[in-house]
Amino acid sequence: MMKTLDDLDVTGRRVLVRLDLNVPLDGTRVVDDARIRAALPTVTALTSRQARVIVCAHLGRPGGKADPRFSLAPVAARLSKLLDHQVEFASNTVGPAAHAVIAALPRGHVAMLENLRFDPRETSKDDVQRGAFADELAALADVYVSDGFGVVHRKHASVYDVALQLPHAAGYLIQAEVAALSRLTDDIQCPYVVVLGGAKVSDKIGALDGLIKLANRILIGGAMAIPFLAAQGHTIGTSLLNPVDVAVAADYLSRAGQAGVPIELPSDVIVAGDPAMAAPHEIVDVGKIPQDQMILDIGPTTRESFAASIRTAQTVFWNGPMGVFEIAPFAEGTRAIIEALAQSLAFTVVGGGDTDASVHTLGFADTAFGYVSSGGGACLEFIEGKALPGLAVLQ
Repeated sequence: MMKTLDDLDVTGRRVLVRLDLNVPLDGTRVVDDARIRAALPTVTALTSRQARVIVCAHLGRPGGKADPRFSLAPVAARLSKLLDHQVEFASNTVGPAAHAVIAALPRGHVAMLENLRFDPRETSKDDVQRGAFADELAALADVYVSDGFGVVHRKHASVYDVALQLPHAAGYLIQAEVAALSRLTDDIQCPYVVVLGGAKVSDKIGALDGLIKLANRILIGGAMAIPFLAAQGHTIGTSLLNPVDVAVAADYLSRAGQAGVPIELPSDVIVAGDPAMAAPHEIVDVGKIPQDQMILDIGPTTRESFAASIRTAQTVFWNGPMGVFEIAPFAEGTRAIIEALAQSLAFTVVGGGDTDASVHTLGFADTAFGYVSSGGGACLEFIEGKALPGLAVLQ
Protein backbone atom coordinates (compact mmCIF):
# COMPACT_ATOMS: atom_id res chain seq x y z
CA MET A 1 0.00 0.00 0.00
CA MET A 2 1.15 3.51 -0.77
CA LYS A 3 1.12 6.00 2.05
CA THR A 4 -0.89 9.05 1.12
CA LEU A 5 -0.48 12.70 1.87
CA ASP A 6 -2.99 12.36 4.68
CA ASP A 7 -0.71 9.87 6.46
CA LEU A 8 2.07 12.44 6.92
CA ASP A 9 2.63 14.97 9.69
CA VAL A 10 3.75 18.01 7.70
CA THR A 11 3.09 20.92 10.06
CA GLY A 12 6.05 23.26 10.00
CA ARG A 13 8.11 20.77 8.04
CA ARG A 14 9.93 21.26 4.75
CA VAL A 15 8.08 19.15 2.17
CA LEU A 16 9.71 18.46 -1.19
CA VAL A 17 6.93 17.91 -3.72
CA ARG A 18 7.72 16.43 -7.14
CA LEU A 19 5.17 17.70 -9.68
CA ASP A 20 4.78 17.34 -13.43
CA LEU A 21 4.82 20.95 -14.62
CA ASN A 22 6.07 20.25 -18.14
CA VAL A 23 3.67 22.74 -19.71
CA PRO A 24 3.78 24.42 -23.14
CA LEU A 25 5.24 27.94 -23.19
CA ASP A 26 4.99 30.77 -25.69
CA GLY A 27 8.11 32.67 -24.75
CA THR A 28 7.54 33.37 -21.07
CA ARG A 29 3.78 32.76 -21.13
CA VAL A 30 2.17 29.48 -20.07
CA VAL A 31 -0.08 28.40 -22.95
CA ASP A 32 -1.92 25.56 -21.16
CA ASP A 33 -1.92 25.42 -17.34
CA ALA A 34 -3.85 22.13 -16.98
CA ARG A 35 -0.91 20.36 -15.34
CA ILE A 36 -0.39 23.23 -12.92
CA ARG A 37 -4.06 23.17 -11.98
CA ALA A 38 -3.89 19.39 -11.48
CA ALA A 39 -1.25 19.97 -8.79
CA LEU A 40 -3.28 22.51 -6.81
CA PRO A 41 -5.15 20.08 -4.49
CA THR A 42 -1.89 18.66 -3.16
CA VAL A 43 -0.12 22.00 -2.88
CA THR A 44 -3.04 23.71 -1.13
CA ALA A 45 -3.52 20.76 1.24
CA LEU A 46 0.11 21.13 2.30
CA THR A 47 -0.02 24.90 2.73
CA SER A 48 -3.27 24.66 4.69
CA ARG A 49 -1.46 22.35 7.11
CA GLN A 50 1.29 24.92 7.52
CA ALA A 51 3.95 22.97 5.63
CA ARG A 52 6.86 24.74 4.00
CA VAL A 53 6.34 23.52 0.44
CA ILE A 54 9.29 23.10 -1.94
CA VAL A 55 8.12 22.33 -5.48
CA CYS A 56 10.48 20.61 -7.89
CA ALA A 57 9.78 19.76 -11.52
CA HIS A 58 11.24 19.69 -15.01
CA LEU A 59 10.43 21.50 -18.24
CA GLY A 60 11.40 20.19 -21.66
CA ARG A 61 14.74 18.60 -22.47
CA PRO A 62 17.50 21.13 -21.80
CA GLY A 63 20.20 18.46 -22.07
CA GLY A 64 21.57 18.65 -18.55
CA LYS A 65 22.58 22.31 -18.64
CA ALA A 66 20.98 25.63 -17.78
CA ASP A 67 19.00 27.07 -20.67
CA PRO A 68 16.77 30.13 -20.14
CA ARG A 69 14.29 28.81 -22.72
CA PHE A 70 13.42 26.03 -20.26
CA SER A 71 13.33 28.03 -17.05
CA LEU A 72 10.48 27.28 -14.66
CA ALA A 73 10.17 30.97 -13.74
CA PRO A 74 7.01 31.45 -15.90
CA VAL A 75 5.50 28.36 -14.28
CA ALA A 76 6.19 29.74 -10.80
CA ALA A 77 4.51 32.99 -11.84
CA ARG A 78 1.44 31.14 -13.08
CA LEU A 79 1.28 29.02 -9.92
CA SER A 80 1.46 32.24 -7.87
CA LYS A 81 -1.66 33.54 -9.64
CA LEU A 82 -3.55 30.28 -9.20
CA LEU A 83 -2.69 30.11 -5.48
CA ASP A 84 -3.25 33.85 -5.05
CA HIS A 85 0.01 34.25 -3.16
CA GLN A 86 3.63 34.60 -4.12
CA VAL A 87 5.61 31.48 -5.00
CA GLU A 88 9.25 32.15 -4.23
CA PHE A 89 11.53 31.08 -7.07
CA ALA A 90 15.04 29.69 -6.62
CA SER A 91 17.34 30.25 -9.58
CA ASN A 92 18.99 26.86 -9.11
CA THR A 93 18.05 23.42 -7.80
CA VAL A 94 20.45 22.53 -4.99
CA GLY A 95 22.79 25.51 -4.95
CA PRO A 96 23.01 28.61 -2.71
CA ALA A 97 19.88 30.23 -4.16
CA ALA A 98 17.79 27.16 -3.34
CA HIS A 99 19.12 26.96 0.21
CA ALA A 100 18.56 30.69 0.79
CA VAL A 101 14.97 30.66 -0.51
CA ILE A 102 14.06 27.63 1.58
CA ALA A 103 15.72 28.98 4.73
CA ALA A 104 13.55 32.10 4.47
CA LEU A 105 10.33 30.26 3.56
CA PRO A 106 7.56 30.75 6.19
CA ARG A 107 5.07 28.07 7.15
CA GLY A 108 2.18 27.73 4.73
CA HIS A 109 4.17 29.16 1.82
CA VAL A 110 5.55 27.74 -1.42
CA ALA A 111 8.92 27.87 -3.15
CA MET A 112 9.85 26.43 -6.54
CA LEU A 113 13.27 25.18 -7.58
CA GLU A 114 14.66 25.79 -11.04
CA ASN A 115 14.36 23.09 -13.71
CA LEU A 116 15.66 19.79 -12.35
CA ARG A 117 16.95 18.79 -15.78
CA PHE A 118 19.44 21.65 -15.74
CA ASP A 119 21.49 19.15 -13.71
CA PRO A 120 22.56 16.11 -15.78
CA ARG A 121 22.43 13.89 -12.71
CA GLU A 122 18.62 14.11 -12.60
CA THR A 123 18.21 11.78 -15.58
CA SER A 124 21.52 9.91 -15.34
CA LYS A 125 21.50 6.16 -15.84
CA ASP A 126 24.37 5.94 -13.37
CA ASP A 127 22.94 5.08 -9.95
CA VAL A 128 25.78 6.80 -8.12
CA GLN A 129 25.41 10.10 -9.98
CA ARG A 130 21.64 10.05 -9.66
CA GLY A 131 21.89 9.14 -5.99
CA ALA A 132 24.29 12.02 -5.32
CA PHE A 133 21.82 14.51 -6.79
CA ALA A 134 19.01 12.91 -4.78
CA ASP A 135 21.09 13.34 -1.61
CA GLU A 136 21.38 17.06 -2.30
CA LEU A 137 17.68 17.38 -2.99
CA ALA A 138 16.81 15.42 0.15
CA ALA A 139 19.00 17.74 2.22
CA LEU A 140 16.59 20.56 1.39
CA ALA A 141 13.61 18.84 3.01
CA ASP A 142 12.23 16.72 5.82
CA VAL A 143 9.51 14.90 3.89
CA TYR A 144 8.92 13.92 0.24
CA VAL A 145 5.58 13.89 -1.61
CA SER A 146 5.37 12.47 -5.12
CA ASP A 147 2.57 13.90 -7.25
CA GLY A 148 3.96 14.04 -10.78
CA PHE A 149 2.21 11.08 -12.36
CA GLY A 150 3.51 11.99 -15.80
CA VAL A 151 7.07 11.08 -14.72
CA VAL A 152 6.56 8.03 -12.49
CA HIS A 153 7.68 5.72 -15.30
CA ARG A 154 11.13 7.37 -15.18
CA LYS A 155 13.86 6.25 -12.78
CA HIS A 156 15.03 9.82 -12.19
CA ALA A 157 16.65 11.25 -9.07
CA SER A 158 13.67 13.40 -8.06
CA VAL A 159 11.16 10.64 -8.87
CA TYR A 160 12.80 7.54 -7.48
CA ASP A 161 16.01 8.12 -5.53
CA VAL A 162 14.76 10.92 -3.26
CA ALA A 163 11.99 8.66 -1.98
CA LEU A 164 14.69 6.30 -0.72
CA GLN A 165 16.10 9.13 1.41
CA LEU A 166 13.04 10.70 3.06
CA PRO A 167 9.71 9.75 4.65
CA HIS A 168 7.42 9.75 1.62
CA ALA A 169 3.85 9.55 0.37
CA ALA A 170 1.76 9.92 -2.76
CA GLY A 171 -0.08 13.15 -3.45
CA TYR A 172 -3.72 13.44 -4.44
CA LEU A 173 -3.11 13.41 -8.20
CA ILE A 174 -1.21 10.13 -8.10
CA GLN A 175 -3.94 8.64 -5.91
CA ALA A 176 -6.59 9.70 -8.44
CA GLU A 177 -4.56 8.43 -11.41
CA VAL A 178 -3.99 5.00 -9.87
CA ALA A 179 -7.67 4.68 -8.92
CA ALA A 180 -8.91 5.65 -12.40
CA LEU A 181 -6.38 3.68 -14.44
CA SER A 182 -6.92 0.58 -12.31
CA ARG A 183 -10.39 0.50 -13.84
CA LEU A 184 -8.63 -0.18 -17.17
CA THR A 185 -6.67 -3.13 -15.79
CA ASP A 186 -8.39 -4.73 -12.80
CA ASP A 187 -12.07 -3.82 -12.94
CA ILE A 188 -12.91 -3.53 -16.64
CA GLN A 189 -16.51 -3.15 -17.73
CA CYS A 190 -16.79 -4.76 -21.17
CA PRO A 191 -16.94 -4.20 -24.08
CA TYR A 192 -13.60 -2.39 -23.73
CA VAL A 193 -12.54 -0.30 -26.73
CA VAL A 194 -9.06 1.23 -27.06
CA VAL A 195 -8.36 4.13 -29.44
CA LEU A 196 -4.72 4.80 -30.32
CA GLY A 197 -3.25 7.56 -32.47
CA GLY A 198 -0.66 10.28 -32.32
CA ALA A 199 2.83 10.62 -33.68
CA LYS A 200 5.00 8.80 -31.12
CA VAL A 201 4.59 5.42 -32.76
CA SER A 202 7.55 3.71 -31.11
CA ASP A 203 6.31 4.76 -27.66
CA LYS A 204 2.85 3.30 -28.19
CA ILE A 205 3.27 0.29 -30.39
CA GLY A 206 4.70 -1.68 -27.47
CA ALA A 207 1.58 -0.97 -25.44
CA LEU A 208 -0.37 -3.22 -27.77
CA ASP A 209 1.24 -6.23 -26.13
CA GLY A 210 -0.76 -5.61 -22.96
CA LEU A 211 -3.82 -4.09 -24.61
CA ILE A 212 -4.44 -7.11 -26.82
CA LYS A 213 -4.86 -9.12 -23.62
CA LEU A 214 -7.36 -6.63 -22.16
CA ALA A 215 -9.35 -4.94 -24.93
CA ASN A 216 -12.28 -6.24 -26.98
CA ARG A 217 -11.52 -3.93 -29.93
CA ILE A 218 -8.62 -1.63 -30.83
CA LEU A 219 -9.02 1.37 -33.15
CA ILE A 220 -5.83 2.80 -34.62
CA GLY A 221 -5.57 6.15 -36.42
CA GLY A 222 -3.15 9.05 -36.73
CA ALA A 223 0.52 8.37 -37.47
CA MET A 224 0.15 5.22 -35.38
CA ALA A 225 -1.87 3.67 -38.23
CA ILE A 226 0.82 4.19 -40.88
CA PRO A 227 2.99 1.11 -40.13
CA PHE A 228 -0.15 -1.03 -39.84
CA LEU A 229 -1.41 0.13 -43.24
CA ALA A 230 2.04 -0.54 -44.67
CA ALA A 231 2.02 -4.00 -43.09
CA GLN A 232 -1.23 -4.66 -44.95
CA GLY A 233 0.50 -3.78 -48.20
CA HIS A 234 -0.85 -0.27 -48.71
CA THR A 235 1.28 2.47 -50.23
CA ILE A 236 1.58 5.26 -47.65
CA GLY A 237 3.00 7.98 -49.92
CA THR A 238 5.39 10.40 -48.21
CA SER A 239 4.09 9.66 -44.71
CA LEU A 240 6.87 9.24 -42.15
CA LEU A 241 7.59 5.58 -41.56
CA ASN A 242 10.19 3.60 -39.65
CA PRO A 243 10.62 0.28 -41.50
CA VAL A 244 11.20 -1.51 -38.19
CA ASP A 245 7.68 -0.54 -37.10
CA VAL A 246 6.16 -2.31 -40.11
CA ALA A 247 7.38 -5.73 -39.02
CA VAL A 248 6.24 -5.05 -35.46
CA ALA A 249 2.82 -3.95 -36.70
CA ALA A 250 2.48 -7.08 -38.82
CA ASP A 251 3.27 -9.20 -35.78
CA TYR A 252 0.62 -7.42 -33.69
CA LEU A 253 -1.98 -7.80 -36.42
CA SER A 254 -1.28 -11.53 -36.40
CA ARG A 255 -1.34 -11.82 -32.62
CA ALA A 256 -4.55 -9.79 -32.33
CA GLY A 257 -6.16 -12.07 -34.91
CA GLN A 258 -5.15 -15.14 -32.95
CA ALA A 259 -6.51 -13.57 -29.76
CA GLY A 260 -9.80 -12.70 -31.45
CA VAL A 261 -9.33 -8.96 -30.82
CA PRO A 262 -10.20 -6.90 -33.92
CA ILE A 263 -7.75 -4.12 -34.81
CA GLU A 264 -9.72 -1.56 -36.79
CA LEU A 265 -7.65 0.62 -39.16
CA PRO A 266 -8.70 3.57 -41.33
CA SER A 267 -10.50 2.73 -44.56
CA ASP A 268 -10.15 6.29 -45.85
CA VAL A 269 -7.77 9.13 -45.02
CA ILE A 270 -7.16 12.80 -45.75
CA VAL A 271 -3.94 13.42 -47.63
CA ALA A 272 -1.96 16.49 -48.69
CA GLY A 273 1.51 17.33 -49.92
CA ASP A 274 2.40 18.87 -46.57
CA PRO A 275 0.66 19.73 -43.27
CA ALA A 276 -0.26 23.34 -44.01
CA MET A 277 -3.53 25.24 -43.80
CA ALA A 278 -3.44 26.22 -47.47
CA ALA A 279 -2.19 22.88 -48.79
CA PRO A 280 -4.63 21.24 -51.26
CA HIS A 281 -6.04 18.12 -49.65
CA GLU A 282 -8.40 15.30 -50.56
CA ILE A 283 -10.15 12.26 -49.15
CA VAL A 284 -8.88 8.97 -50.57
CA ASP A 285 -9.36 5.28 -49.94
CA VAL A 286 -6.36 3.77 -48.14
CA GLY A 287 -5.70 1.68 -51.24
CA LYS A 288 -5.33 4.80 -53.40
CA ILE A 289 -2.90 7.05 -51.50
CA PRO A 290 -0.87 9.11 -54.04
CA GLN A 291 2.89 8.63 -54.00
CA ASP A 292 3.51 12.36 -53.44
CA GLN A 293 0.98 12.84 -50.61
CA MET A 294 1.06 12.13 -46.87
CA ILE A 295 -1.64 10.92 -44.48
CA LEU A 296 -2.74 13.77 -42.20
CA ASP A 297 -6.12 12.63 -40.80
CA ILE A 298 -8.66 9.84 -40.91
CA GLY A 299 -11.48 10.22 -43.44
CA PRO A 300 -15.25 10.58 -42.90
CA THR A 301 -16.07 6.89 -43.37
CA THR A 302 -13.45 5.94 -40.78
CA ARG A 303 -14.73 8.62 -38.40
CA GLU A 304 -18.21 7.12 -38.47
CA SER A 305 -16.88 3.57 -38.14
CA PHE A 306 -14.70 4.49 -35.15
CA ALA A 307 -17.58 6.41 -33.53
CA ALA A 308 -19.88 3.40 -34.01
CA SER A 309 -17.35 1.15 -32.26
CA ILE A 310 -17.10 3.62 -29.38
CA ARG A 311 -20.88 3.60 -29.04
CA THR A 312 -20.81 -0.15 -28.33
CA ALA A 313 -18.37 0.22 -25.42
CA GLN A 314 -18.74 0.25 -21.67
CA THR A 315 -15.10 1.29 -21.20
CA VAL A 316 -12.96 3.38 -23.58
CA PHE A 317 -9.31 4.41 -23.37
CA TRP A 318 -8.06 6.99 -25.89
CA ASN A 319 -4.42 7.97 -26.40
CA GLY A 320 -3.29 10.01 -29.40
CA PRO A 321 -5.04 12.32 -31.89
CA MET A 322 -6.25 11.05 -35.26
CA GLY A 323 -4.45 13.70 -37.29
CA VAL A 324 -2.69 17.05 -37.28
CA PHE A 325 -5.43 18.58 -35.14
CA GLU A 326 -3.70 21.98 -34.84
CA ILE A 327 -4.49 22.64 -38.52
CA ALA A 328 -8.22 22.92 -39.29
CA PRO A 329 -8.40 20.76 -42.45
CA PHE A 330 -6.87 17.84 -40.53
CA ALA A 331 -8.70 18.18 -37.20
CA GLU A 332 -12.04 16.55 -37.94
CA GLY A 333 -10.95 12.99 -37.20
CA THR A 334 -9.84 13.95 -33.71
CA ARG A 335 -12.99 16.02 -33.22
CA ALA A 336 -15.11 12.99 -34.16
CA ILE A 337 -13.41 10.84 -31.51
CA ILE A 338 -13.87 13.54 -28.86
CA GLU A 339 -17.55 13.94 -29.70
CA ALA A 340 -18.14 10.19 -29.65
CA LEU A 341 -16.47 9.92 -26.23
CA ALA A 342 -18.36 12.93 -24.88
CA GLN A 343 -21.69 11.39 -25.95
CA SER A 344 -20.80 7.93 -24.66
CA LEU A 345 -22.29 6.44 -21.51
CA ALA A 346 -19.11 4.39 -21.04
CA PHE A 347 -16.33 5.06 -18.54
CA THR A 348 -13.96 7.05 -20.74
CA VAL A 349 -10.29 7.77 -20.07
CA VAL A 350 -8.20 10.22 -22.07
CA GLY A 351 -4.43 9.86 -21.70
CA GLY A 352 -1.42 11.69 -23.08
CA GLY A 353 -0.26 15.29 -23.38
CA ASP A 354 -1.04 15.64 -27.10
CA THR A 355 -4.42 14.01 -26.58
CA ASP A 356 -5.36 16.38 -23.78
CA ALA A 357 -4.03 19.31 -25.82
CA SER A 358 -6.27 18.32 -28.73
CA VAL A 359 -9.29 18.34 -26.41
CA HIS A 360 -8.55 21.90 -25.29
CA THR A 361 -7.53 23.13 -28.75
CA LEU A 362 -10.81 21.93 -30.25
CA GLY A 363 -12.84 23.61 -27.51
CA PHE A 364 -13.87 20.73 -25.26
CA ALA A 365 -13.63 20.49 -21.48
CA ASP A 366 -12.05 17.72 -19.44
CA THR A 367 -15.43 17.23 -17.78
CA ALA A 368 -16.69 15.65 -21.01
CA PHE A 369 -14.82 12.46 -20.06
CA GLY A 370 -14.75 10.04 -17.16
CA TYR A 371 -11.10 10.79 -16.43
CA VAL A 372 -8.29 12.73 -18.09
CA SER A 373 -4.87 11.34 -17.21
CA SER A 374 -1.97 13.74 -16.80
CA GLY A 375 0.50 11.12 -18.04
CA GLY A 376 1.22 9.90 -21.55
CA GLY A 377 3.96 7.31 -21.32
CA ALA A 378 3.22 6.66 -17.65
CA CYS A 379 -0.44 6.07 -18.43
CA LEU A 380 0.37 3.58 -21.21
CA GLU A 381 2.96 1.72 -19.13
CA PHE A 382 0.56 1.48 -16.18
CA ILE A 383 -2.10 -0.05 -18.43
CA GLU A 384 0.50 -2.42 -19.90
CA GLY A 385 1.11 -3.68 -16.38
CA LYS A 386 4.71 -2.54 -16.21
CA ALA A 387 6.32 -1.74 -12.87
CA LEU A 388 6.69 2.05 -12.72
CA PRO A 389 9.75 3.06 -10.63
CA GLY A 390 8.10 6.18 -9.22
CA LEU A 391 5.14 4.15 -7.94
CA ALA A 392 7.10 1.10 -6.83
CA VAL A 393 9.32 3.19 -4.57
CA LEU A 394 6.24 4.57 -2.79
CA GLN A 395 4.91 1.13 -1.87
